Order: sequence, then C-alpha cells, then structure tokens
Amino acid sequence: MTPGFDVPFLLGMMRLSDSPALSDPRILADWIEARLDEGLVWFDHADTYGDRRCEMLFGEALALRPALKPRIRVVTKAGVVLRSRDSSRFGVKHYDTSPAYLGKAIDASLSRLGVERLDHFLVQRPDPLMDVNATAHALDAAIAAGKVGAVGVSNFLPEQWRRLQQAMANPLAVHQLELSLAHPDSLFSGLYDAVLSDGHQPMAWSSLGGGSVFEDVLGTAIERIAKELQISHAGLALAWLRRLPGQPIPVIGTLKESRIRELAREGRVDLDRPTWFALLEEARSQRVT
Repeated sequence: MTPGFDVPFLLGMMRLSDSPALSDPRILADWIEARLDEGLVWFDHADTYGDRRCEMLFGEALALRPALKPRIRVVTKAGVVLRSRDSSRFGVKHYDTSPAYLGKAIDASLSRLGVERLDHFLVQRPDPLMDVNATAHALDAAIAAGKVGAVGVSNFLPEQWRRLQQAMANPLAVHQLELSLAHPDSLFSGLYDAVLSDGHQPMAWSSLGGGSVFEDVLGTAIERIAKELQISHAGLALAWLRRLPGQPIPVIGTLKESRIRELAREGRVDLDRPTWFALLEEARSQRVT
C-alpha cells in the first residue's frame, strides 16, 4: 500500500465553493492551518468540484499563506468534461483521457492550487475512448516531470485499470471507489479484493452514502449501536469502513470544524466482528448465510 496515509480520512473539497465563510481566502487559510495542526494533511480535489472554483479558492488561501504549502498533501482528479465546458454543438458531458487534455488538466490544477506538485493525480472515470498507450505515456511523463507524485484511478473496474497499468512504467498507486454501509456491493463483487490484490490504496468516496446510511432500518441500527459505543452515528459508519482489510481511507465532505474533530476522534474506533456484521446485515437487508 502507498505510504503516507496515516490519517483517519481525507478532507473532501467538493463543497468548498458552497461555503460563504470559506470563500474569504484569509478565513480559508486559517481553516487549512487548523486542519494541518490537527494532523489532517490530505485534501481531496477534482477539477469538476465547483466547476474548478474549489481548487481556485484553495489556491488563493495558500497564496496568502505560502508557509502552509510544504505541509499539505493534495489529491486531485480530472478526465470529466462538464456540459458547461463542452465547446461542441452538443454541449454534452463526456470523458476525455487524451494526453493533450490530461496534460492541460494537470497544469491547470497546479496553477489553480498554486502548488509545484500534485501528490496524487487520479483519472476520474474510465473512458471508453481511451487510447491506453497514449494516456499511459502522458501519465508517466507527468511523474517524470515532477508534476505528479503518483497516479491512480477512480471508479474503474479491474480490467479497465489493468489495461492502463500494463501500458505504464509507473504503478497505479490508489483507487477511489464508492464504498460505505449504504454501498457495500464492491465487497462482494470482487472489486474491492482486486483493488487490494493489485496493491492500490483504497479511498472511499461518499463514505456516508450522502447521508443515506442514517435512514430507515440501517439508520435505526446505527443509532442504537452508536449510543452503546458512545460515539456519533457518522463516527460509527467511518469505523465500519476502517475495519476492512487495507483500511480504506474515507473521503468526508463536511467542512464544519466541530464535526471534523469529532470524526477524527471516532473514526479509528475498533469494531469487533459481531458488531461489524450486525451493521452489514442491516445495510444489505439480509442475514449472513
């Protein structure tokens, strides 16, 4: 597994542009510094978040306080062209993993964030039109140029990432996939095992299922068990994820400081097997056979 991820979670920046308070670079710089002081050094971005505005806001804050730059670790993603960014007559959302597009996307993220290197750059979605050899060469070139520390993928299936890996000189290091109590399917389809087998560090996006883990029968079970363990509902859901082999790193979306501190305390709670499986049964609405 990729070293350097000894953290309870990554701080997802998807909602950064929706926070009026953090749109002030001075306030955002204070917020970033507070997270770093708490040992939370990994920030998850994508050029689609806020239609590039989230990276831009983050970069403006770092420009005001450049001493923070050596302390942060950045993950960002590209390869999805939003409808508003499509210049064709179709105005269609689509994927683009061509070398020209990815090269420009990497340079643009570096510029918006104001950093010299992206610690991890992920191809955000599998592209049916990907020229594997050309894309692999472009990703290897970004690593060789020092623009990217390591490359990974997001939302790929095994044969999709293995075709890319076969054409690359550098190993794919991380895989960001949807995984939570609300979406445990990858644990039974073989996808999660393939991620571990190929040596990728798993990252779990939508780690709280967009809040759906707290609804219906599953929500009732989480409420009961969280009360017994004296932790928050979200802390229990993250602890369930962290109990998995490979310790997938959740990506959390909250920007609320009190919530982040709470989850940092509780996300490492060690669940025993019966508790873990009791939650799984409720999540899948079926008994373990």
